[in-house]
Formats: sequence, structure tokens, C-alpha cells
Amino acid sequence: MLIIPAIDLKDGHCVRLKQGLMEQSTVFSENPAEMAQQWLAQGVRRLHLVDLNGAFAGKPVNGKAIRDIVDAVGSEVPVQLGGGIRDLDTIARYLDSGVRYVIIGTAAVKTPGFLHDACNAFPGQIIVGLDAKDGKVAVNGWSKLTHHDVIDLAQKFQNYGVEAVIYTDIGRDGMLSGVNIEATVTLARAITIPVIASGGITNLDDVRNLCAVEHEGISGAITGRAIYEGTLDFAAAQALADELT
Repeated sequence: MLIIPAIDLKDGHCVRLKQGLMEQSTVFSENPAEMAQQWLAQGVRRLHLVDLNGAFAGKPVNGKAIRDIVDAVGSEVPVQLGGGIRDLDTIARYLDSGVRYVIIGTAAVKTPGFLHDACNAFPGQIIVGLDAKDGKVAVNGWSKLTHHDVIDLAQKFQNYGVEAVIYTDIGRDGMLSGVNIEATVTLARAITIPVIASGGITNLDDVRNLCAVEHEGISGAITGRAIYEGTLDFAAAQALADELT
């Protein structure tokens, strides 16, 4: 199982939000590329980037910081990126710049035809991000809860050809309250493509709990606040995951 550090970008800085609220952001680094190099030095195998401004604006905003990160890690580490991706041209530009996977979230829910087109145009490089609370999917930077069931949408998008699903329990993200294992496993059992867990990872116990259900189809876990605030040591977490899976 991959432990995947998150670099969330706001105004060119590396930040973390609490439950997706832009006004509750903590700046962890003013140089995201240096942060990426720090994770590279600790043996990271994939990075998760989010253009937070882009997610709220509906268009790319932190392009320079993203390019700097991709340049900093080179081709050694696959980068997956989400936030404000609403058209095929944006996807093409990101992939051409060295991003390996593009994450489509709100646009997948609002305009599923776009996701279908993206999967056809860029096979193997499209990941869908489903952010949910109590089984219902949220959009627009988590500011709006829809009536869409997360499992129904995941099954539909699997048929489109998405590479994986990133599942975030938005009630736990940034709260250091533990992973929603039950909901993550329920989703993983309902589809055949990999699920990447996100939201609430706090310590090595969470890593152990996820590794115990890795066989259900959970291929990775994204962590942010925990590795920045020190409740989880990234290198130790990846070593534990390697040992257990």
C-alpha cells in the first residue's frame, strides 16, 4: 500500500484545511517544491497535489507551484493532481507538463460526459475524486452536498474507465480523527478498480487498520495534516505498510 503525502496549494503555498474550509487554512510551507523534495528524500513513491484555489475558482490557479513541484521530483515520482480541472485542454497541459494522473472531482459529478470524454482521451491517467459525507457526494470544494450516492457514482465512473477512485470522508479530513474504515471498505467492495483512502489519517494505528483491509481493493492512503503536524512519521508509515502488505 502506498502512503501518499498531500501538498495542498493555496496562493502558492503548501497548506492544510479543516473540513475543506478555505478560511481555516494552516500554512506549512511557503515553498511547495522544497516540501516535495523533502518527501522525495524520505522515499515517497507518489505525491498528491490539490490546487485549492482552482477547486473553488473552477479553473487552474496555482500552475507555477505545480510546475515547480513536478520539476523538483522529476520522473522519479508520479504526481496526481486535482482542483479546478474542467476541460480536456487543461488535462492535456498538465499531462504534458509531467503530471502523471489527473483527478476529476466536481466536474465528474456535474458533467459526467466530460469525465467519459477524459477517460477516452487519456486512458489510464484519469482518477475520480469522490468526497462524501454520510454516503452522499459533495461538490464545489465540499461547499455543497448533493443527493448522489457515492457507491452508485463510483460504479458508473468505473464503467467509464477511470483508473482509481480517491474516497474522502469530508467529515474527517483535516481533523486527525481517524479513517472511516467501514465506509472505505464498503466502497472498495462495490467496485473492481483501486480505492485510495483519504481523510482522517492520524497515526500508525490508522495505517495498520488500512493495511488490514488492503485486500479489499484499497491501494493507497493520502495523508496531509498528520505528517505536517508530526502525529504521523511518513517514512515510518510507508515502512509499516511495506511490512504489512
